[in-house]
Amino acid sequence: MDTVNYAQEIVNELQRSVSRLDAAEAEQMAGLLLRSNKVFVAGAGRSGLMGRAFAMRLMHAGKDAYVVGETITPGIEHGDVLVLGSGSGETGSLISMARKAKSLDAAVVAVTITPDSTIGRLADYTVKLPGSPKDQAGDGGTIQPMASLFEQTLLLFYDAVILRMMELTGQTTGQMFGKHANLE
Repeated sequence: MDTVNYAQEIVNELQRSVSRLDAAEAEQMAGLLLRSNKVFVAGAGRSGLMGRAFAMRLMHAGKDAYVVGETITPGIEHGDVLVLGSGSGETGSLISMARKAKSLDAAVVAVTITPDSTIGRLADYTVKLPGSPKDQAGDGGTIQPMASLFEQTLLLFYDAVILRMMELTGQTTGQMFGKHANLE
């Protein structure tokens, strides 16, 4: 198979993956984020990169959004939300974050392949995404290595949440662009 055909197969996988999302879970997450004070986002590896992109769009949408671990990230407290993207739901550093957020009375959202994982059980809200874990255990239905399908679906899901939040608040792309970095 050549590169273009691989790209087409990835798009096909993403279409199948997105068609399996739970609309009620997605709506619940969008609503929670709109009601929240500050939003904190975390993930490890490539899932963390998708989370960073999500935090940026949340900021563009007018939310006080932070990536956990950055030097300017404030403390989390009641009324805030921690969004954790983790395919396995068993990443040790993210489990610690979930426990800490819960102890400070913040809400925790797990976006994961495995809602019955440690992070899923700690979370107040879970969103199940299709995909394969890094070890490719189970039937993820993907030709891609490791957790690529999950990570790609995670980014698409996060972008869809932003679009829904924009719709619910009447925001336009132009309004969001006004919050875009302008020092470059």
